[in-house]
Amino acid sequence: MTIGLGHYLAVGAILFTIGILGIFLNRKNVIIILMSIELILLSVNINLVAFSSFLNDIVGQVFALLVLTVAAAEAAIGLAVLVVFFRNRGSIAVEDINLMKG
Repeated sequence: MTIGLGHYLAVGAILFTIGILGIFLNRKNVIIILMSIELILLSVNINLVAFSSFLNDIVGQVFALLVLTVAAAEAAIGLAVLVVFFRNRGSIAVEDINLMKG
């Protein structure tokens, strides 16, 4: 049995669904929300690389590397903001972050 395009797309869809569920089911912890966003970006990268390999084109793989770069920068900046917020408020609860509006 060979692993085809459908298998990669199924794995990407499962990871995307888990990421979406992680965002909507857990609205208390900001770190889990950030991890769910990273999971969504990973599923998109799996789809980009799978289609790139299927079409014998390198553009999808290059774009996946760019998405990985943006995801790494997002994770670094997001965690830095959380550290500063924790030092000021003493909590990283989503309800406390909503108080910063305005």
